[in-house]
Formats: sequence, structure tokens, C-alpha cells
Amino acid sequence: MTLQAWQWAVAALGAMGIGLSKTGIPGLGILAVALFAIAMPTRESVGVVLPVLIVGDIVAVTAYRRHAVWSHLFKLFPWAAAGVVIGWLAMGRLSDTAVAHLIGILLIVLVAVQFARQWAESRSKKEAEPSRHPLLAPVMGVLGGFATMVANAAGPIMVLYLLAAGLPKMEFIGTGAWYFFVLNLFKVPFSVKLGLINMRSLPVDAVLAPACIAGALGGRWVVKHIDQKVFNSIALALTFVAAIKLLWPEGSH
Repeated sequence: MTLQAWQWAVAALGAMGIGLSKTGIPGLGILAVALFAIAMPTRESVGVVLPVLIVGDIVAVTAYRRHAVWSHLFKLFPWAAAGVVIGWLAMGRLSDTAVAHLIGILLIVLVAVQFARQWAESRSKKEAEPSRHPLLAPVMGVLGGFATMVANAAGPIMVLYLLAAGLPKMEFIGTGAWYFFVLNLFKVPFSVKLGLINMRSLPVDAVLAPACIAGALGGRWVVKHIDQKVFNSIALALTFVAAIKLLWPEGSH
């Protein structure tokens, strides 16, 4: 895969953004993925992004391995795996635009629900109870698995799940780190079978890995110096921006 200087620069910025999203500001990852889509053709970008995500995951699980809430992960993993398989089967049947619009609409609905929840919390002057609806994990798990397989776009979905669960920021990041590490590894054989990861994409990943690691190490500093409410607001706002980006017509880049 041959890239021009500007494409390398944009891809490196995207790799750094992925690292930062893994350890500091959840929700930033999908914007970083969008940078990859600008730097290279969509299909090639999906193949390049996955190994970069895994590099960021390794740094994140190393840094936050003690903060994961495994009860949430055990609820999500089976449903997320099912979503990955559904996404793999759908890859040849749905257009990129159709998938992006579907995920974007669902994210806007979920963001609206979370905003309403926060508004009710502020009106009552007390902290809302974490969401424990029995369908929350199945719905978000399947949707997250599907979104990550077809578009590497599960970040905002996981953000909304963890916000609804009411996790403190360290547990928020630690749980998300293990979720994506396991899920991204699970995706590798499917991506290889689809030809997304190949001998042309891996050298690009090797060049971009240091930028991802630098972003992930910077994220550790960020998360230690950010207030919980500010952290939640940034995560939610970036999720909304990501949803709008997914709904934006491809031709308008």
C-alpha cells in the first residue's frame, strides 16, 4: 500500500487519536477512524485500523487491568460475539452508507435517552440509579459487535452502555479496555477471511503503531486530571458528533 505524505500525516493523527481514546477520552476513537477513511479508501482503512486498535488495547489493558468490572463484560461478550458474526455475514449485503446511517440513527436515539436521563438527574438534585434493564446488555452487545465488524464504530455504543451503568471513570476505561481487547482479537480471523487484513496493510500498521502508543500514554495523563462530570460530558458529546458524522453523506467530505 503506497501512501502520500499527507496521507501518512492524517493516518498518524488518527492512530494517535485511537491511542488517546483507549486510555483517556472514550468516544474519540470513531473520529480517529474517520481520519483513516479520509487518508485511504474505506475498505483498506478498515483493515489498517484493526491492528492499530489492538495496539491501543494492549496499552489500555496493561494500564487499567485492575479496574475492569467483569460482571458487565460477562453480560456483553456473548452478545457482542453474535453481533460480530451478524456483521460479518452482512458485509457483502449492505452498503457502507446504509450501515453508517443505521448506526448513526441508533446512536442519536441512545444519546437522546442518556441526555434525558442526565436532565432528570439534575432536576431531582440526586444521582440517578444505574440502568439495569434486562435488555440493555443484549441490545448494546449485539449492536456493538455488529458496528465494530462493519465499521469499527462500536466505541460510542460502549460509551453509552458504560454511562448508563454509572461506572466511575477508572472502571469505565478499564471495563471498556478489556471489552475492546477481547472483541478486536475475536474480529481478526473474520477480517483476514474478508481480505481486510493482508500483507499490504500490516507494514502500514507497523509504521503507525508508535503514534498509537504515544496517544495511549498521553491518555493516561489526561484521565488523571479530568473531573468525572466533565469526563462524562465529553464522552457523550463526542458520541453525538460521531453519530452526525455517520449520517453525513459520503460525498460531502
